[in-house]
Amino acid sequence: APKRKKTEQHVKEAKKKTQEKMARLRTKLTELCGIMHPIIQGGMHYVGLAPLAAAVSNAGGLGVITALSVAQPQLGGAENLRREIRACRQLTSKPFAVNITLLPVGVPPDYEGIVRVVLEEKVPVVETAGRAPTTVIGPLKAGGVVVIHKCVSIRHAMSAAKAGVDMISMDGFDCGGHPGEEDVGNWVLLAKAGRVLARAGIPFVASGGCATGSQLAAALALGAEGINMGTRFMATDEAPIHRNIKQALVDADERHTTHILRSVSNTERVYKNAQAAKVQEIEAEHPGEFDRIYPLVKGDLYKKAFQETGDAENSCWSCGQSIGLIDEVVSCDELVKSIVNEAADIIESKLQRFLVQPRARI
Repeated sequence: APKRKKTEQHVKEAKKKTQEKMARLRTKLTELCGIMHPIIQGGMHYVGLAPLAAAVSNAGGLGVITALSVAQPQLGGAENLRREIRACRQLTSKPFAVNITLLPVGVPPDYEGIVRVVLEEKVPVVETAGRAPTTVIGPLKAGGVVVIHKCVSIRHAMSAAKAGVDMISMDGFDCGGHPGEEDVGNWVLLAKAGRVLARAGIPFVASGGCATGSQLAAALALGAEGINMGTRFMATDEAPIHRNIKQALVDADERHTTHILRSVSNTERVYKNAQAAKVQEIEAEHPGEFDRIYPLVKGDLYKKAFQETGDAENSCWSCGQSIGLIDEVVSCDELVKSIVNEAADIIESKLQRFLVQPRARI
């Protein structure tokens, strides 16, 4: 079914309500990271830059700079990450994080240099993702950095916790980017994390497909300490991407994503467009032959789309199924406040009407 588009009056009423009241939720995530609201802006290639990270942090969430977007060798490596961190500090005095994604890429990043810069610049939080964080966890923890590791399975979460991470970002199959090869959606994954990780004393946040306050309330009910949102933050005023890409997210619904790179066991959920269809055709005919599809999936293509042309069709760019929940482009401040207020309203009042008789306590 098509999404309901908000009228101008709806938008005005929502903004007025947000300004009148601001709720606050306290969780292990807010306490651990020193933030006001339990919302993380996940790392996103060519999106997680200083302007967005600072805007999210200023709104009370945890903004995240994506290291691999700025620390590429041709851009100056780790020293360019240092410049991005300092640019972020010029825009906010609130805590923010750096994402370090550990995935196979053409030119290996200088992970040692990235970690060194993070420590020297005293970044308080790091989000790791991709492979096990064993290569970076030692120096980060020795430097007093809070480490939140994103993974797609309970067993990987347990391994990361044993390695020393402070919190898990439990990433369901609904997510944009790389959902792994487990294919487990958040409705089951989070419920199981709420059992298994909770028993082990491992805090976690919900990641993948998150965009609303009702989902934040549901995540908390399932045992999570907050949510990690990527795609939803792309459709904000401060996201440093072309307005046509933002509009594509607004116009799309939950069916407008698809998977590529399945044949090379590096599955990626991307926007469903002509370029993704070409990749799928080649994979069907030549499974596992990455060289045949590389010209169509290389990052330079969607970097150009995001930052220059705004063409949503000629590259393979990551986004999650939460596109079906995006009705408009708003500021990060409006977005964070509306999500927290909606979650608080559900927790405080809406759920109460279902309880006919409280559980007897002895």
